Amino acid sequence: MKSIFFLMICFLVPYCLSAQTRWDLKSCIEYGLKNNRNTTVYENEKKAADARAREALAAYLPSINATGTVDNNLKVQETVIPAGIFGPEDTRVAFSKKYSTNGTAQLDQVIFDQSLLTGLKASKYNRQQADLNGQMNEEAIIYNVSNAFYQIFVYREQLNFIRSVQETYRRQIDINSLKVKKGVILQKELDKILVDYNNSLSQLRVAESNLALSENQLKYEMGYPFEQPLPLDSAAASYSGIVTATAVIDSSFSPGNRVEYRLSEVNLKLLEIDESRIKAGALPKLSGYFRYGANGFGDDLGPTFRDMSSFSATGIKLTIPVFDFFKRNAQASQAKYKKLNAQEALELDKGKYRLQFENARTKLTEAQLNVENDRRNIDLAHSVFETTDLQYQKGVTDLTDWLNAQNSLKEAHNNFLNSLYKLFVTKVDFDKAAGTLKTSYTLYR
Repeated sequence: MKSIFFLMICFLVPYCLSAQTRWDLKSCIEYGLKNNRNTTVYENEKKAADARAREALAAYLPSINATGTVDNNLKVQETVIPAGIFGPEDTRVAFSKKYSTNGTAQLDQVIFDQSLLTGLKASKYNRQQADLNGQMNEEAIIYNVSNAFYQIFVYREQLNFIRSVQETYRRQIDINSLKVKKGVILQKELDKILVDYNNSLSQLRVAESNLALSENQLKYEMGYPFEQPLPLDSAAASYSGIVTATAVIDSSFSPGNRVEYRLSEVNLKLLEIDESRIKAGALPKLSGYFRYGANGFGDDLGPTFRDMSSFSATGIKLTIPVFDFFKRNAQASQAKYKKLNAQEALELDKGKYRLQFENARTKLTEAQLNVENDRRNIDLAHSVFETTDLQYQKGVTDLTDWLNAQNSLKEAHNNFLNSLYKLFVTKVDFDKAAGTLKTSYTLYR
């Protein structure tokens, strides 16, 4: 009993491990969200927004600057004292020596600056802007990965069907080759089948090439290594998943669901803050300072450092803009009209996003109906081909009818695959238009 159990474990473990390596759409998207290079770019944008917030805050924090100079006065400047002060003639006096040194440290603190206070409000919206840009990037990854995944699914189905058609042609070629040898049919009858068979070989090579290109595209969108294989889940699972996801179409819509709309709202807030900041530049600015330093003089360089005299001062500084009204008024007007245009654009976006949603919903409904119709048409074409094939074997019908039935089956199958791919893409477009792309992808399989 133990040996049987051990053998079962040995048999099932490799199968389970193999099953775990299969990638469905949800797994591909989750991998892409973590490994696509653009994710790193937008994470860096968030960090940059945090840094800009710290930069804006730093303008209101104390700042300390230190300055030091050493002068070699090659020719000492002299000052003239007018006659009558120290004697009857003008007296030339130098108030410095050959060498002089000066060192100063000053602490400045902004006490009141309304433009800086207004600018600090932008920090929150800069962070929101970076977050929303990151969400737009995630939606782009989901959209691109989904399209590439479904394209692979369609090409795989196409390959499977072409191989089955080739097998049908090969069987018919074998049968008709014997008939030609026996003189029952002419060589041209066999050649007709060979022509369609050779055409299917070309179609097979094209489909294989398209599949390889689609797999590379999917790896690129996921950030997956090109040199590693990517075993994907079965086509049947993908089909059932998308049919389940499109079973109910939500007719409710809010422009606030769109990341682009929320981003426009944030940009409008930033424009309003910028206008207020420019206007606040007309208000007085008050700051305080404390200064400490020392200087030294000497005919040689040494004494200028040994015998230094210190000094210090503290005070406040009030800056009142007096005559820059025209420049600031022009800047404020520019900011005002940018804000007004952003408000109008936001209203236009409401209508645009509603239009996109309604169009996407209509296209999705149409795609669902087309898939069901083309699926029924495949069953009809398959039934016609089976009947025609049986009649041809019994000699009731000719080869032309058999080839026409086969071509009709191929056409019906190609139409179904095209409709199915359009359904996949339309569903993703609908989720994007509804602003639910990031939450809806969890329903995909």
